[in-house]
Parts: sequence; C-alpha cells; structure tokens
Amino acid sequence: MAVQFGRRLRRGATTTAVAAAAVAALSASQGPGSPLVASEDDQPAAGATPSDDSAASGNSPYFTDLPPLNTPDKPGTSVDLPVTGSAESGIPASILAAYKKTQQTVAGTDAACRLPWQLLAAIGKVESGQARGGRVDAQGTTLSPILGPALNGQGFALIKDTDNGAYDGDSTHDRAVGPMQFIPSTWETWGQDGNGDGRKDPNNIYDAALAAGRYLCAGSRDLSLATNLDQAVLSYNHSDEYLRTVRSWFEYYKRGTHEVPDGSGVLPPGLGSGRDRSPSSGPGTTPSPTPSPSPHGSATPKPPSKPGPTPSDPPGKPSSPPPTPDPTPAQTLAGVKNAGTGPLTAMAGDAFTERIKVRARNGLGGPLAKVSVTFAVTGDMDAAFTGGKRTVILTTGADGTVTAPVLKAGQKTGEFAVRATATGTSLPAVSYSAKVTARQADTIARTGTEKLTAEAGATFDDIAFKAMYKKAAAHGVAVTATMITDDEKPVENDKGPYFEEKGGKQVRTLTGLSTDADGKLVLSKIHAGDTAGTYKLRLTTEGGATVDIELTVEAATEAGTEGGTGTEAGTEAGTEAGA
Repeated sequence: MAVQFGRRLRRGATTTAVAAAAVAALSASQGPGSPLVASEDDQPAAGATPSDDSAASGNSPYFTDLPPLNTPDKPGTSVDLPVTGSAESGIPASILAAYKKTQQTVAGTDAACRLPWQLLAAIGKVESGQARGGRVDAQGTTLSPILGPALNGQGFALIKDTDNGAYDGDSTHDRAVGPMQFIPSTWETWGQDGNGDGRKDPNNIYDAALAAGRYLCAGSRDLSLATNLDQAVLSYNHSDEYLRTVRSWFEYYKRGTHEVPDGSGVLPPGLGSGRDRSPSSGPGTTPSPTPSPSPHGSATPKPPSKPGPTPSDPPGKPSSPPPTPDPTPAQTLAGVKNAGTGPLTAMAGDAFTERIKVRARNGLGGPLAKVSVTFAVTGDMDAAFTGGKRTVILTTGADGTVTAPVLKAGQKTGEFAVRATATGTSLPAVSYSAKVTARQADTIARTGTEKLTAEAGATFDDIAFKAMYKKAAAHGVAVTATMITDDEKPVENDKGPYFEEKGGKQVRTLTGLSTDADGKLVLSKIHAGDTAGTYKLRLTTEGGATVDIELTVEAATEAGTEGGTGTEAGTEAGTEAGA
C-alpha cells in the first residue's frame, strides 16, 4: 500500500524510468561493503512488513523524485561543504542547522547510534521537501502548518483522532504534522524540545528533527551498519520504494551539499500551495494533491500503541524512547554572552584583527559545552567570514566558549553588526558592532626627482606619486590634490597653476583621486597659469599622509627678441652690404 501511495506523487512514466536509472547508478557506484538499494521487484527485508499503524509515518504519501544522476561533489568531500552547488543539493539554512544540531545532540547522549545528519535530510526531503523549501521563521517554525491527508482508511491507513485536533486541526481522524510528518499520537511519545524554548512543537524543525533522530536511534541501533539503517528507515515507512528513495537522497547528500537561504529551497514537483494531499476518490484510484490555501506534506503513521518490539526492529527493541530526566539548571541553556570581544574595526578589504567570541551559560551562570551557536553578518554590507560565508554555525567547547572564524571587510565602508545566537532558540542574541573604514596610507611621496618647471601659459609634465601603508603599496586610497599658499597655515591659492575640469573650468583642488593596485597615482595635466613664480602643491591621503612639492612657473620667452625684429635685421644687413 505504501508503494501505491508513493507512486501517486510521481510525474508519469518518464519520471519513473529516470528514477530507476538513478537508483541503478547509485547502486553501481557504491564500494565494497556499502549498503545496496533494493530493486523495484525486491521483497522487503526480513521482518520489515508490519501493519500500517506500526510505522513512524503510517505508510502515507511521500515524494518519490530521486536526486540528479550527477552528484553535487566528489565522494568523500562532504566534510567541508561547498559554498555553491546544484539547486537540488541546496538545503535551506535553518533546516540544515537543525539536522546538524540534532546529530550533535544525539551524539552527546547516544554516541553508539552514529546518527548522520544526511539521513535526516533525506527523510526531510521526501516527507516535506525540506519544510517546503525552508519556509520557516527565525526560530525554525513553519510559516504555516504542513499537514498530511486525513488518515481515514480511504486509500490511507485508518487512524482515528487521538489529540482532539490539537496538533492537526482534525477532531475525526489524525493527520501527519510538520516538516518531519509526525501524527499526533507519535508526537506524544517521541516529541522533543530541540531548540530549548520549553515547548515540543512538531511544526518546529529543531524539535521535529530531534524527535526523528531519537526515533531512528531507538533501542540499540547503530546506523553506521547498513542493516540497522535500513531497519530505521523502514520503521518510518514500511516500503521498499520508500527505502530506495530515502537511500538515494542519503547517498546524494553524503557526496556534498550546500546552504541556501531559508525559503529558497527546491520544491518537489507537485508541492505547491496546497495544504493537504488527500485522495480524490476511494481505494483503487490514484490520489492527487488537493489545493488549499496552506502548505502540505506527507502523512506520518502511528507507532505501536502498546510497548513492545515492532516487526522491523531487532528483538527486544523498545517502541518508545527511554524516559529522559528533566535537565538540571547546570544542564539548561540560559543564553549566550560576549566573551571579551574587543572593538571590531578594519579598513576596506582587510581582515578584522579581533575575533568574535561568545560564551554559553547554564542556569547557574556557569559555562555550558556543546551548545550550537550561529554567527551571522547582518546589514547591507559585503563583509563575510573566511570562505565568503555570512553565516556560520559552531559548537561551544568544554569552557563554554566558541570563537567565530576570521571576519573580513569588503569594499563597502560603514557600520554593520554581527549577531551570535543559540541556534534554533528564541533566547536573546549578542550583537557586535563593526566598522569598515576607507583604505589609508601612512606615507605618500613623489616618484621623480627632476625639477618641475613650465613656462607661463604651458603645462607641466605628468607628475607621479606612490602611497604606502605599513611599508606596503596602498591601493585604492583616496587622495586630494590642492594648490596651497605659502603661509604658516596654508589655504587654497587662487593664483598660479591650476587643474582644468571638463568644460574648461579652472580649479585648484582635485578630489576623488585614488591610487591604483600598485599604490601609484598620476595627476592630470597641471596648467602653469600666466604669472611667473614658485608655487606649492599638496597631496593628502585618507589617513592623513601628506606631501608638498614645488612648481616653478617661468616667464614666457618672446621669439626673436634676442636677434631683433625681422625688419631691423634686414636693414642692418643692407647697410653692411652698401659699405
């Protein structure tokens, strides 16, 4: 039955053929010892065909599209996630953060399970299209409910209402709820508070991902073992097709993925603005999505109502998580605070020398380890952390502190802020003010030594300068050139040499000049003017470096003065000849 439900969301025979080819390609690419995905006609694994109400998803609909045949990255490179990649390999930022945080949390309490976040991502993909492409708020809660169809036995499992509509709004039958698609009765057993806000909300990706992680790790499963991982997936939905689909996305995400902004994730075909996926008629027909004003997802089945092993679990495996004692104040996250970060100032294009550091504190005010912290650059600035990332997620150490990567200023100048928050919580953030100043130079000098002279009415030869900052070429530094008086407190000189702007306007101050990549600057033509004398030109850089140079204007020589006029010369010549 689950296979039928899965197929109803296919896009036709072409998609089915492509999906089969993708599965074959993935299976062929796996190395020795890697788990294989079952073929279309294979039977479920031994002991993996329980009744509909014993699976974590109720064997309800899911998205059967498989990942692209081309992988997002080379195998084995998913530790350092690429900044960019194919659209299908992108996971919305909050959704990815929730999966990774769940892996860290489960590793701290059940390390033997070896839960990979990519498995959560694969399940989240087929259950809700990664929360409908990451349409969640700042705390990770879906912007509108994601509900599966009514589990009324008409083409789906029959699960009568267990929550009086509290979670799913249906007081007759249960519906799956949230990005990981839990039915209310399942949530009552497995629900978690993943973001530390004191609530267990199936519509919150941090809560739902942690609940899914606990469910997959229930009992003594070791998910690094192929058989245990298959059992865990089948416990979510008892279908070989479901296992193949999840396995395909799992292998795809393991080969690399990247973060995309919330709300911009790729939606599976057929996932539009409809709220529910409900059958259009009774059993035996192919249901299709029913549009309605809000988002939708696939339904999640009910787990065994009585304690005891499920058919897909190893003997003696419990059907519900062991009771977890309430955390003590020493284990409770109370917030994050500045851990001694100094002023954040850098020139355009330079790295900030100060590193942002925060400390997570518990209910007693002491340090708290293993807390996920999100650092985010805010505002319309082009500053970013190492690798060009504007958002990074790190975990506090044993002393409760964590330091952000090096922050580098972009080309824009001005102020912005960096916010540090406990990932997925509504606890107050720590905000750090940062400032990017214009590039500076601490020295500027003329590159030539010859005397600068020009006749009145002529122009000076090109004059070149070089600016330095800490003994290195200072590129992109703003420079102002001004003709100044020779007074003790010089001002702009209104006589002598001048610059010429477009249209022939004479000016004696030029702004908007800038050094090139080598720190050099060549001034535009300087006109000598009409009055002979010695004048002074001053260049001032951003940062206060200055240099003064002398410009000498010589009186213009008149042609023929020394030899007399042409008439006089001719008369003298004639007189000498007559003699």
